[in-house]
Amino acid sequence: MTDTPVRAPRVTPERPAGGRSGPPRWRKVAPHLPLGIGVVVSLFPFYWMIVMATNTTEAIYRFPPKLTTGSELATNVREVLNRVDFFGSMLNTVVVACSAVVLVLLVDSLAAFTFAKYRFPGRNFLFTVLIGMYLLPTQLAVLPQFVLVSEIGWAGSLKALLLPPLANAFGIFWMRQYISRAVPDELLDAARIDGCGFLRQYWHVGLPTIRPGLAFLGIYVFINAWNDYFWPLVVLVNPEHLTLQVALAQLNTAYGTNFSMVMTGAVMAVLPLVVVFVLLARNFVADATKGAVRG
Repeated sequence: MTDTPVRAPRVTPERPAGGRSGPPRWRKVAPHLPLGIGVVVSLFPFYWMIVMATNTTEAIYRFPPKLTTGSELATNVREVLNRVDFFGSMLNTVVVACSAVVLVLLVDSLAAFTFAKYRFPGRNFLFTVLIGMYLLPTQLAVLPQFVLVSEIGWAGSLKALLLPPLANAFGIFWMRQYISRAVPDELLDAARIDGCGFLRQYWHVGLPTIRPGLAFLGIYVFINAWNDYFWPLVVLVNPEHLTLQVALAQLNTAYGTNFSMVMTGAVMAVLPLVVVFVLLARNFVADATKGAVRG
């Protein structure tokens, strides 16, 4: 007679009273709650700017404050267009910002590639001086820069806005750190064996690999050039060559400030930045895998 194995009875886990298993829902939501509060706090100034742009100045001073949008946006937009040459100054700003992005990406990435991948006498000393320049306030360089652009005849023209950010200390530092990790030395050694010189290594090996870093730097440079106010205010004396931020500053008068009109101009100036950021940020994420070196 063969013994039949006895199976242990299957134990079914008991479900909680509510019929659901796992941790309570509040434990899943709690870690995201501070993040949600931070998002609301960060976005509220932009929402308040839109509220002010769609109302009158009298409604802004009302107590308790009005937190809903109004119907005065079209009137405020017409006032802004009548007071300043908005589209002309925006065109000047677009030209300056796009030119600055192209020049800074080229110069900074080339300098950073040299600092990161080539050994030459005084490299560490020059990089230390570069970091020291980045730590200094930008206002200290205004007078020498103004004298320089005046000597070469660029004062009052848009070309004067391209000289200060050309060799950006932050851009060189950022790209140097990025290239040090993203571009393997073995890849450059293989390029040298194939007969590639310095520029061909930079153009054909370095640039395709560091595209995500260039995308971030491009966003940074474009936003800084778009929002720059102090240096254009100093160097631009021709009313036809004003940038957007300097033109919008003319909305403030000595007899009072129409805050609804000023906020409308700010909203109109921010919209192109939002579009550029969305487009470049999407490319930044897409290029994160394209720039990887395949083994």
